[in-house]
Amino acid sequence: MSAVELEKIREEINDTDRELIRLLKKRFDLVSKAAVSKKEFGDKVYSREREAYVISSAEKYAVESGLPEGLLSDVMKRLLRESYKICSATDFSYPKTLKESGDIVIVGGNGGMGRVFSRYFEASGYKVFSFGHRGWDKAPEYLKNAKVVIVTVPIDVTVEVIQKLSPLLREDQLLCDFTSVKAPIVDAMMKYHKGPVLGLHPMFGPDVKSLVKQVIVTVPQRDEKASEFLVEQFRIWGAKIVKSEAADHDKAMSIIQALRHFGTYSYGSFLQSLNPDLKRLIELSSPIYRMELMMVGRLFAQDPRLYGDIIMSSDANLELIEKFVRSLSKDLSIVKDKDLDAFTERFLKTREYFGEFADVAFKESGSLLAKLQDERQ
Repeated sequence: MSAVELEKIREEINDTDRELIRLLKKRFDLVSKAAVSKKEFGDKVYSREREAYVISSAEKYAVESGLPEGLLSDVMKRLLRESYKICSATDFSYPKTLKESGDIVIVGGNGGMGRVFSRYFEASGYKVFSFGHRGWDKAPEYLKNAKVVIVTVPIDVTVEVIQKLSPLLREDQLLCDFTSVKAPIVDAMMKYHKGPVLGLHPMFGPDVKSLVKQVIVTVPQRDEKASEFLVEQFRIWGAKIVKSEAADHDKAMSIIQALRHFGTYSYGSFLQSLNPDLKRLIELSSPIYRMELMMVGRLFAQDPRLYGDIIMSSDANLELIEKFVRSLSKDLSIVKDKDLDAFTERFLKTREYFGEFADVAFKESGSLLAKLQDERQ
């Protein structure tokens, strides 16, 4: 093959790419039209059935066309994620589940999570009022027509804010919180407020582009029926709702958040004390270590008080972290003794605990690592 022939093939590839771009633009234009129709029909942003159909159909046609297995599945998932962003844009209006009049008040609404939910409530046609520690003089005015009041402030002042807020509330107003610890907070809301109470924990950060598939934990307390419209509103936005008891939630969060964040914080702090050349570490890293390093860097790019509050929010967290640190001594002894048999026994016992999830994790993490490797320069 001559250089001229190769250049001709490359031009055909370029033409094909341009046609793909034109078709992608057409698809997103159609998504925008579908988003408007969803609003008119009161449909949710996200449909699991529709997503499954789109991905399976694309994969089926791809295989029939002789394309690599899994290729179109990856492509369609990426396209769907962008489609959800279109439906989550600020100029898109969502159906409103509250059929009566009533405003939303977010105490601490000028923070990251407050801004995220303010945008969504406003896109659904609610009037939203927010105030922080300097806006209490306006609270009575804001609360006058409120149906839902959400407290999203640092954990260490949440109970104090609830206590200060409650005398201003009517018994028909729904009081909620976004705190990552639930038992003491819902207890405080139940103690100081006589109306409906719903504990909430959004399991994501303020940098999300869409609420589709994002988990929101609900901890219903007094008068669960009064909060059903709000939970349904979250579903319409595409969120996955996970209902929990306060104690079960807090026990799980000690592992999911406190222990995990402590481990990441400790590892990052230890790296800082060693002071290795970070650029060199990244150059030499395998995809999996690069991912781990990115997760560490992500934590330290955020608010230290937020993570400190989460880690130090309960005695149960401290007890779990102490137990974890003690367990490291046992593992360190195995390494110091070069006891490969003990290491293997402990390894296999842990594999047995993870069960089928270990194989799922191996496969899914492989896909993530492949995507990460694509981004490598």
